[in-house]
Amino acid sequence: MSYKKEIIKTGVCLHTMETNKFKTNLFAIMLTTKISKQNVTKNALVSLILRRGTKDMQSQEEISKKLEEMYGANFDCGIDKIGDNHVIKFYLESLNDNYLPEEYNNFRKSLETILEIVFNPLTKEGKFKEEYFKLEKEKLKQIIEGKKDNKGLYAFNRCIEEMYKDKPFGIYKFGNIEELEKITNEQLYNYYQELIKQCKIDIFISGKIEKDIKKQIEENQNICKLQERKANYIKNSVESNLIDQENIVEERLDITQGKLVIGIDLKQEDENAKNVALVYNAILGGTANSKLFQNVREKASLAYTASSNYLRQKANIFIRCGIEIENYQKAIQIIKEQLEDMKNGNFTDEEIENTKQCIISTVQAIPDEQDTEVTYYFGQELTDIKNSIDEYIQNINNVTRQQIVDLANTVKINTIYFLRN
Repeated sequence: MSYKKEIIKTGVCLHTMETNKFKTNLFAIMLTTKISKQNVTKNALVSLILRRGTKDMQSQEEISKKLEEMYGANFDCGIDKIGDNHVIKFYLESLNDNYLPEEYNNFRKSLETILEIVFNPLTKEGKFKEEYFKLEKEKLKQIIEGKKDNKGLYAFNRCIEEMYKDKPFGIYKFGNIEELEKITNEQLYNYYQELIKQCKIDIFISGKIEKDIKKQIEENQNICKLQERKANYIKNSVESNLIDQENIVEERLDITQGKLVIGIDLKQEDENAKNVALVYNAILGGTANSKLFQNVREKASLAYTASSNYLRQKANIFIRCGIEIENYQKAIQIIKEQLEDMKNGNFTDEEIENTKQCIISTVQAIPDEQDTEVTYYFGQELTDIKNSIDEYIQNINNVTRQQIVDLANTVKINTIYFLRN
């Protein structure tokens, strides 16, 4: 696989990942902007309404028919929060031309289709089609109201909200009902036009890449209409969010299993600290052999689930457990014991090596999935660091025991969030 980045216009980038590994090509477009209370709900609504129809394909049925004609191509879109950025994501996967009749250019048709969906939506009298606007507004309302349906994910999001009160990262990625109810069709379309003028635009293509791909994109009428821009987004840094005192939050819902989330701050002074934190987290709670899994779940039998995940964009680790309500205090005690063990270096060299190999196996598998590879390079696009897969693996191998212990001693609990009955 060879990765290449090219500038189409200022603020609009093309990323190609040429490989013969797959029978498909994957086309992805990322629209990135700063997340704010003012735009979060609009972004979520835009992501839903763009898939409903374009000037040339005026309904989902017509889009589906077009995809079928492209030998069963698949299209999907969604929204994500990465650091202090909001990202609207579009994916189109289609069969490689090597497996199709010579006269059928599936590559070009796929590229034109995804650009049409993102940049040429169906409009009428200066706004989106009213029927689609109303239907998608109601759908988004149901999504926001249903955020409590998955109790584990709800607890995780609530812990983030508490840790980042009145800060961009604390905003729920689908927005809120109050803002949604205020949005008119005209406002949404005007916002979409401003978004397209100002956001960072990244076009990713993985698979068998045509030689004139940059020219194809530059000459596409939808791309021709785009202005150059100083993209309105945040480059993720190594900034830490350290506080002096634990914040304890308890919330009650009609549940049978308690959801415990502990948000941890750690100090990241440089980019290498992220590699150290990745190894630290995996030893603490990132694998089935981790301290949390073995001591909280297996030995003490206090949790149905016990794990941790590292959020590299914000220098946080989140410990997540599903527990019996009455086991709350005991679970907290044992979790804090594991944090102290990490500070004191109470883990073996064998644990470090096994953990590194587990991480490396995951990293080595990145090129095995086209969407995972796109995610990897897009994540780097939002930072100042550009590492190949081999460089990433070398950075993990270079992490030392002392670096892990030093990082462990910067760890502070920020918020303990407990969802109970």
